[in-house]
Amino acid sequence: MLWVGVALLALVSAGCGSNSGKNMSGSAGMDNAAPQVAQQNAAPQEKQAQEPAAVQPVQQQERQLVRTATVDLRSDDVLKAIGSVKDRAQAVGGFAGQENSTKERGTVTVRVPSSELDRVVRDLASVGEVTRSEVRSEDVTDQLVDTEARIATQKASVERLRVLFERAGSTSEIAQIEGELTKRQSELESMQRRSESLKGKVALATLTVQVATVPIAPPEPEKAGFVGAFLGGWDAVVEFLRWITVAVGALLPFVLVLAVPAAVVIYVLRRRKRVTRTNEAA
Repeated sequence: MLWVGVALLALVSAGCGSNSGKNMSGSAGMDNAAPQVAQQNAAPQEKQAQEPAAVQPVQQQERQLVRTATVDLRSDDVLKAIGSVKDRAQAVGGFAGQENSTKERGTVTVRVPSSELDRVVRDLASVGEVTRSEVRSEDVTDQLVDTEARIATQKASVERLRVLFERAGSTSEIAQIEGELTKRQSELESMQRRSESLKGKVALATLTVQVATVPIAPPEPEKAGFVGAFLGGWDAVVEFLRWITVAVGALLPFVLVLAVPAAVVIYVLRRRKRVTRTNEAA
């Protein structure tokens, strides 16, 4: 009985120890799993912290605009008003172009920086009474991009031809490559001039100011549709008939001057022919 009791006591002690070990290992597993879970939960937060708060939108390419404006002014002193327009253009870094003026009516065209066009147009209200103001913009971004791409391609082509020209051995090859090189160089210069012209139009806006002592009548709106086409055709017919009348009026004096001698010559020839027939009959 004593040995049986010792054996039972040993079994009970072993079971308690195994349960305690399981509890300790479970606790340790939980303790080890907790940091992993925390790391997994923290990983997305750290990733979000490392990444930008929001994806930056792709920056739009700056649009290249050719701006033009037309302003009609009424002023008692036309020459003074035109001088004031030129002064305002020069004050913002522009310059005056074509000018045609009298005491009663005048027109001046100035070039001003595109960024200053709106301000100059607003300032014209202090020069005279603004009866009409029109500002237009034309987007030439695609044209500039296309021209620049063509220029880059043409430059590469010219460089390749220059390399071939240096390596050419015979006279015929030199003449052929030189002719092609001259042609492509001319095309390249033409593209560069076009690009510079577009860039100049983008940088400087064109402002046309018409000044008169009386309000300038606004242009008539274009008539569309069947009525507009009919009226346009009728105007063309009237203009054609007017030109025919003018031509006839211009030719009539020559006809009158030449008709009298021609009639005399025809009369003399017919009389002579009649006399000849009479003599032959006799």
